[in-house]
Amino acid sequence: QVQLVESGGGLVQAGGSLRLSCAASGIIFSINTMGWYRQAPGKQLDLVATITRGGSTNYADSVKGRFTISRDNAKKTVSLQMNALKPEDTAVYLCYTGGGLPKGDYWGQGTQVTVSS
Repeated sequence: QVQLVESGGGLVQAGGSLRLSCAASGIIFSINTMGWYRQAPGKQLDLVATITRGGSTNYADSVKGRFTISRDNAKKTVSLQMNALKPEDTAVYLCYTGGGLPKGDYWGQGTQVTVSS
């Protein structure tokens, strides 16, 4: 059973920083693509960042230069360092895995990030 458990969300003022972490189980972590999505109230689920098994990263234009995704294959964790946060970054952030084993795309339950102006 695939499990993705996020932590690190919270309330922060604009310009501040947060670090999200996701612990994965039930997958072959070292071969899976890992990532983060977010969903603001009343809006669709949007890609934030992904990192492949080889370490290649991809970011949404809105977070480039502010967010950094990383993975630790030994600990089976993926992290998202978020700097220079803006009120428009407010959303539920969900951990993602896919492109590996088991087949399919999976998301965690999410962690709330709220940025006050």
